[in-house]
Amino acid sequence: MLTKPWLLLPSHWLYSLSPIVLKFYSHINSDQPYKWKTVKWRNLSFPNPLGIAGGLDKNATYIKDYWKLGAGFVEVGTVTPKAQHSNPHKILDRSVKHLSLWNNMGFPNRGLDFVKNRLEILFEESNEGKKILSPIFINIGKNRDTPISQAVEDYKKSMEALYPFASAFVINISSPNTKDLRELFKEKNLYHFLNTLHELRLSLKINRPLILKLSPDEDNFMQIIEQSLSVGIDGWCICNSTIKRPVKNIFPEDRGGLSGRLLGETSLGLLKQLKAYLEKNQIKDKLVISCGGVLTAQDVLERLNLGADLVQVYSALVFKGFGFFKSVYKELA
Repeated sequence: MLTKPWLLLPSHWLYSLSPIVLKFYSHINSDQPYKWKTVKWRNLSFPNPLGIAGGLDKNATYIKDYWKLGAGFVEVGTVTPKAQHSNPHKILDRSVKHLSLWNNMGFPNRGLDFVKNRLEILFEESNEGKKILSPIFINIGKNRDTPISQAVEDYKKSMEALYPFASAFVINISSPNTKDLRELFKEKNLYHFLNTLHELRLSLKINRPLILKLSPDEDNFMQIIEQSLSVGIDGWCICNSTIKRPVKNIFPEDRGGLSGRLLGETSLGLLKQLKAYLEKNQIKDKLVISCGGVLTAQDVLERLNLGADLVQVYSALVFKGFGFFKSVYKELA
C-alpha cells in the first residue's frame, strides 16, 4: 500500500525535488547528529552508527543537512577528477511494491575541484567555531572515459587533493554503471591497484584509512578480502548495487544496479561471511560497514548485532523519507 505521497511522483521528479525537500526538512529537525550506540574506531568518533551511503550527496553540498537529520556520519561522492553527467537514457526507477531502486547513473558529479571547494568552505566555518560534527567519508571513482589501465591515476588525484578533509576514503570500484570498472576486482589487477593507493596514502602528510566498497556480484569474494588485507586495507563497505534481478521483469536487466529490499538478503549473507572470516582469523581493528536493504530500525539493529560497526542507508530515505534517522533513534535509543 502506498503510504508516502511523494512516491506518487515519477522517479526523475522526485530525484530533482529531493534537495529542496532535504533543505526544508533539515531546518525543522535536529541541530546535530543523534547520540546513540556511539562508535569509536581508531581516532574517529561516531555519534551513532547510522549514516548515508555514497551517491546521496555527490558534491559535498548537503553535509550539514544530513547532520541535522541525525546522521552519525556522511559519505560524499562518488567524486571523479573531472565533472561528468549521468549516463545517457533512463537512469532511475523504483518498485514501491518491492521497496527497491534501480539506477544507471554512472558517477554524475561536478568534479574534484568543486567538491574540494565545498569542503574547504565547511572546514573554514569549523575554524570559526562551528564544529565538524561527525566523520566525513569521501567516495572516489574514475571518470568513464579513463581507460581501466589508467584508472588508478584518477583515484590518486582525488586522494591527493582531498586528504585534508577526509576521515577516510571509500574506494569505489564496485559500481555496475561505469563500463569495465569491476575488472579492477580481478586478481591480476586488484593487488597493484590497491597497493598503489596504499603507498600513496602512506606518503601523504596525514594517513587516511582506506575502505574498499565491495560488489555483491563477484564470485571471488573471499579472495578479494584476502588480497585487500595483504595491502593494508582498513575496512570494507558491503555492498554496492547488484546486476542480478531476484524478481524478473521489473527493471532493465541489461544495465543498471538494483538496491533496496531485493538486495538485503545478499548484503546480509556477505556480512556474515566476512565477519566469520575475520573472527576465525582473529583479525581486529578493521571497519565493517553494512549497506543494502536497510529499511527499518530493526534492519539497522540486525546489521549491528551481526557485527557491522556502521550501517548506511540510501533506499530508506526514498521510501521512508528524511525522518528515517529520527525514527531509528526513537526506536533504538
